[in-house]
Amino acid sequence: MRVAVDAMGGDHGPAVVVGGAAAAARHADVGVTLVGDSLELRAELARVPDASRLDILVEHAADAVGMGERPAEALRRRPQSSIRVAADLVARGGADALFSAGNTGATVLAAYTRFGLLRGADRPALAATVPTRRGAAILLDIGANADCRPAHLVAFAAMGTVFARVGLAIAEPTVGVLSIGEEETKGNELTREAYRLLRETPLRFAGNVEARDLYSGAADVVVCDGFTGNVVIKVSEGIVGMVELMLGEEFAAMDGDSARQAVEAFGHFRARVDYSEYGGAPLLGVGKPVVVGHGRSSAKAVTNAILMAARFAREGLVPRVEQELLLLQGASS
Repeated sequence: MRVAVDAMGGDHGPAVVVGGAAAAARHADVGVTLVGDSLELRAELARVPDASRLDILVEHAADAVGMGERPAEALRRRPQSSIRVAADLVARGGADALFSAGNTGATVLAAYTRFGLLRGADRPALAATVPTRRGAAILLDIGANADCRPAHLVAFAAMGTVFARVGLAIAEPTVGVLSIGEEETKGNELTREAYRLLRETPLRFAGNVEARDLYSGAADVVVCDGFTGNVVIKVSEGIVGMVELMLGEEFAAMDGDSARQAVEAFGHFRARVDYSEYGGAPLLGVGKPVVVGHGRSSAKAVTNAILMAARFAREGLVPRVEQELLLLQGASS
């Protein structure tokens, strides 16, 4: 499987992306095409000792979309931006999947424009893997759609169910709606109607999930509008960062065996909540495998995101998502 990588995207520039891509390309069944300024990318590759032995190609792109730019305007003004060139490469069959840690809106728009929507999908959705006491769960949408209709949440539930099966090996995922109470009467018009619609589908609907129960594993797939999902993810990141800082201060005041044991336990905790372990969020509902990374993605996160994208292409995530959507559509008609 070959993954086209928007090598100019992200907060840390191409150095981190190239390093992560090289680590991914060390896997025998993964090839990488780095898309961006070819001179800059080749200079970064020259710093990778075994680069000449790896399946890494470079595709030149003369421009890049900045993290703070408006997606539609930026893509229109920058036809040779790295994300557009990377998406074009996948669309014409030069690569099997796409990864970018750059401007999320531009990545979503480029993928939607070049790959189209699957049958049965009205909107694409970004799906995040979140840690729970039971292992992991899927939260979507986390930012592709600020405003949604109830039917969109039903489609998100179907897409998330397939992702949970393929990505997390959960045979029969349960689905919940993120709301302000467990009762079906709680929430706003969106969540109440989504509850009613999901209850009538063949999906394993578990009802409403309160925010405090998201990380307890109350459901394997939790759906919400993209505005709410994005707030949840960023609040969660902030809490983890604050906990890390506060624990670090406490550990600094300890000594001896207690300190070593505490640091070891903290390391296990960090691994369980570290977003880089998952790499990125797949964009579900479009016609090709797409993984969107955090702007602050480390080399490890880039590696895992590229491997995720390659695995989704290899295991047919996209046609399986479309099949689930069509089955759901048939059941409701």
